[in-house]
Amino acid sequence: MAEDDSYVIRSTADAAAVPDAFQRLWTPHRTAYMESGRAGDGRGANDDCPFCDAPHRADEDSLIVARGTHVYALLNLYPYNNGHLLICPYRHVSLYDDATEAETAEMSAMTQTAMRVLRAVAHCDGFNIGMNQGAVAGAGIAAHLHQHVVPRWESDANFFPIIARTKAISQLLGDTRRLVAEAWPS
Repeated sequence: MAEDDSYVIRSTADAAAVPDAFQRLWTPHRTAYMESGRAGDGRGANDDCPFCDAPHRADEDSLIVARGTHVYALLNLYPYNNGHLLICPYRHVSLYDDATEAETAEMSAMTQTAMRVLRAVAHCDGFNIGMNQGAVAGAGIAAHLHQHVVPRWESDANFFPIIARTKAISQLLGDTRRLVAEAWPS
């Protein structure tokens, strides 16, 4: 290791001014979102759960596309892609293993229906499906269980969100909600 290697930090006193070998993509706009989560605001921790509130409002206002007996499907307010759905139990439960058999069975069936509907209306090529369990695992609303169903298309990933701080969503949420809700089987 050469003495003049600028990628090696030799002192914590001047580490902030010394470059290292990592490339960084700074996203300071995420700080407000993370800090609100620490306080519980809008995260379901202090009687302010958006997933408990949504079923009590009109479907159009809550972006709900389908309602079942134990769970419902709604569009993500901050979608990764067009048609990004969340499948949520009505009951306020935080972890998958705390859900009842009826809730998990209906979540599974509604996820399959969501995939079929999204393929029909959005013509997607694939899906990301998953749950983040707990805040440490990345759950934005850790207090209320929800499963993501994210439609994907060939070549839909790019650096537009990182470089331009912009996400290209080609359809208004209300229009997407209407298309998915209309195509959802009764």
